[in-house]
Amino acid sequence: MSETKVRVASLSKSFGALKVLKDVSLEVNAGEVVVILGPSGSGKTTLLRSLNLLEKPDAGTLEICGHEVVIPKNGRFDRAARAQIARLRQKTAMVFQSFNLFPHMTALQNVIEGLVSVKKVSREAAVERGTRLLAQVGLADKADAYPAKLSGGQKQRVAIARGLAMEPEVIFFDEPTSALDPELRDEVLTVMRELARSGMTMLVVTHELRFAQEAADRIVFMENGSVVKNCGTEEFFSDTSGERIQQFLRRF
Repeated sequence: MSETKVRVASLSKSFGALKVLKDVSLEVNAGEVVVILGPSGSGKTTLLRSLNLLEKPDAGTLEICGHEVVIPKNGRFDRAARAQIARLRQKTAMVFQSFNLFPHMTALQNVIEGLVSVKKVSREAAVERGTRLLAQVGLADKADAYPAKLSGGQKQRVAIARGLAMEPEVIFFDEPTSALDPELRDEVLTVMRELARSGMTMLVVTHELRFAQEAADRIVFMENGSVVKNCGTEEFFSDTSGERIQQFLRRF
């Protein structure tokens, strides 16, 4: 039986009167690639950001790699919960649509910053690992380049290498290609496909349907803050009974 890496139960989140997540429950097993699809405003990004508490949910329980956090009703985490959140974050990496690289650091410095400052890895070991990871994402020759000199696709690949440097058990991708020109998307998607093939546990919010068909084990379709469908990839794309999903797919 596969180990469960992500477990979410009854997660809810509102912004004022707007309910963005409504009792969302979800499980992701080790090595699974789960793609989250849905129209804009369906709650996809809020769900992803809630998983490592970048967004604080209003209610529910989440467990990442064995570290459980129960959302307190008063919204204030006690010391024990904060410690769990710190441990949970150490097991995950997040790749954002806007790259979030440090502009004053080279590609290699961006990749190794967390290793040196958070994990206290020696600079020599960090440089060795960072150099290897840049080569893995096809950027061995860009180690000394600053973000301003990199294309959008190259920046995103640096961001992926930075996430991998922390040796996460789960990687969250939030629309990783949405800020890229079409010709640059493929270079990022290629790296993501390779990660999927390597057995990395991944949750991906995207509109890249081809990637979803090729790389995902499972599709979670969200609308109006709820999970409408959660099934295998083949079943999702071959199911013609759901008019709303067919409507969504026809837009692409």
